[in-house]
Amino acid sequence: MKKNDPRSLRPATRMVHGGTMRSGFGETSEALFLTQGFVYPSAEAAEARFKGDEPGFIYSRYGNPTTRMFEERMIALEGAEDARATASGMAAVAAALQCQVRAGDHILSSRALFGSCRYVIETVLGRAGVTSTFVDGRDLDQWRAAVRPETRVFFMETPTNPTLEVIDIAAVAEIAHAAGATLVVDNVFATPMLQKPLELGADVVIYSATKHIDGQGRCLGGVILSNQDWIDRNLHEFFRHTGPSLSPFNAWTLLKGLETLPLRVEKQTANAARLADHLAGSDKVGRVLYPGRADHPDAAVIAKQMTGGSTLLAFELDGGKEAAFRFSNALEVIKISNNLGDAKSLITHPATTTHKNLTSEVRAELGITDGMLRLSAGIEDTADLLDDVETALAAI
Repeated sequence: MKKNDPRSLRPATRMVHGGTMRSGFGETSEALFLTQGFVYPSAEAAEARFKGDEPGFIYSRYGNPTTRMFEERMIALEGAEDARATASGMAAVAAALQCQVRAGDHILSSRALFGSCRYVIETVLGRAGVTSTFVDGRDLDQWRAAVRPETRVFFMETPTNPTLEVIDIAAVAEIAHAAGATLVVDNVFATPMLQKPLELGADVVIYSATKHIDGQGRCLGGVILSNQDWIDRNLHEFFRHTGPSLSPFNAWTLLKGLETLPLRVEKQTANAARLADHLAGSDKVGRVLYPGRADHPDAAVIAKQMTGGSTLLAFELDGGKEAAFRFSNALEVIKISNNLGDAKSLITHPATTTHKNLTSEVRAELGITDGMLRLSAGIEDTADLLDDVETALAAI
């Protein structure tokens, strides 16, 4: 092991020590630099810093010591060359796409997306003259057939929200690169602990740090990770001038969240697996979708690209929306919320919340039925969660 190379350390150790910069006071916890700007020792030093001849911080919209510690820790975890932290997960999605396309370009995306991601691609970028096509992400022939000469970006979530489809990242990356396009992967549902898109051929990976990385319902945040060349060519100036930057306080909060990420994800994944198996045994449940189960439609892809299932599962209750609402309202330990990746177990009815703005035809195409619920497993005692689910099933 190289003493000063954080990448030689295992993930759990990186999440405690990676990226730490100590001030002259030698603090144990990372310092919180709540400052907008920075003072220079001379006018010459200010000029040199703005010219890039001298290292250092200029303005917290461009970079901040606390924010940089969070970025460096994510770089060490993800195996990237560089990163930029953003104010939210959707700021990361929007910046990662918008910084590399212009009018006349084409984005090719998997169709199973969080509603806001689809809005950015179809509506926000569409208004700017960027066209888009949505395909079944698991069908490689659809990716190939939809490529155009002007295709610049491939985009996907995997596992998808909320149906937990799993797309073959390496295979899609090969198609994207053959077309001269960049592959951007939203890795939120897998977390950095269970899937490594960059190692599988993706060019850019993004996270809503609001989810598992904070994981305790405290703050918003996002992060974009890639190689140095892509960030320098596409993201660096866009980020500086449009201002989607993460606040230092939220960066500090996310740094503390990263310290326990491996522990939380391990427990959440174990709980999700037990809940999935339990629900699959109920005659009131039509189907269960969980990447850790052998009956998952994409089990072969999961086996080769993921090191675990997920902290999330989806299941469909017989009886539609009425049954889904009865089940949700009967829960006591598991809370109703549209968030996910939290230490608390949370349940969501996608058709009326996170994906309500999609047309009924699009929801049907994606397999989001009125009886479907998305469950984000927390770190509670497994037996209490199973009891809670059983009580809710009895209430249907």
